[in-house]
Amino acid sequence: MKIGVLSTDRPLIWILPLLAMLLAFTVIPLFYNIWLSFHEYAPFKRQLVFVGWENWQLLFSDARMWEALWTTMFYFIVVLSIELGLGMAIALLLDAEEFGFGLLRVLLTLTLVIPPAIVGMMYLLIQDPEFGVLTYVLDTLGILGKSTPILATSSLALWGVMLADIWQWTPFMFLIFLAGLRSLPQEPYEAAMLDGASAFMTFRRITLPLMSKVIAVAVLIRGIDIFRMFDYVFVMTSGGPGTSTYTLSLYSWQQTFSFIKWGYGATLSLFTLIIILVIANLFIALTKVRW
Repeated sequence: MKIGVLSTDRPLIWILPLLAMLLAFTVIPLFYNIWLSFHEYAPFKRQLVFVGWENWQLLFSDARMWEALWTTMFYFIVVLSIELGLGMAIALLLDAEEFGFGLLRVLLTLTLVIPPAIVGMMYLLIQDPEFGVLTYVLDTLGILGKSTPILATSSLALWGVMLADIWQWTPFMFLIFLAGLRSLPQEPYEAAMLDGASAFMTFRRITLPLMSKVIAVAVLIRGIDIFRMFDYVFVMTSGGPGTSTYTLSLYSWQQTFSFIKWGYGATLSLFTLIIILVIANLFIALTKVRW
């Protein structure tokens, strides 16, 4: 009886640990970051000094920041589009109980348990100009010679990083889409079959409309994660060659920890957060996603 009384009359007791974690790891760091964006570390004084809006003014006049933003947006659009298309295609192919399909579904999900930094190291070796498997295959097919290393060529480096991201996270999209396909009602498909609709017509007129909310949620979750991508670029290229693979997250990290510009790094991270919030809320409004 006492447990019942606690759970109904005093629900706050049960959510206090969650509120404490939210406060410690979300609310306090956010407000500290906002405070920090109006300050800057002075090396000679060895302390933070108030600089007002200087960091925000520098942000919008920083050509390197705009270049990093463009790279991030390009990465975001390309990777999200490819993962969306491949995830849906694989989900449609494996949405059956044929022999071996269950094993294939399990194998596909194994990439999700590997830390992104490890995947970055794997693809750093796979694309190595001397002994990389991908380099050997491309050279054998006459597509790209060993004299043109993927990760050391400005026009190719970002695509090499994208490849690692796509390999690891396409199964995430596949899992969400497969769960969505398994939850669809069968009556519309039976009616379409009786009407003689083709497979493509059935997919376009029935599957896509019924899956629209599932697709929207998958795109929202994965899109937020892609936009703040850091691991692959840091491990594989460190932003190079030159600045061809600089993303906002990497640039923010560099300003904070390499150049010891704590205030400007905080400003960059807040700017990234604002962009994510704006894009996410516009997407939610357009797709009418309900949580």
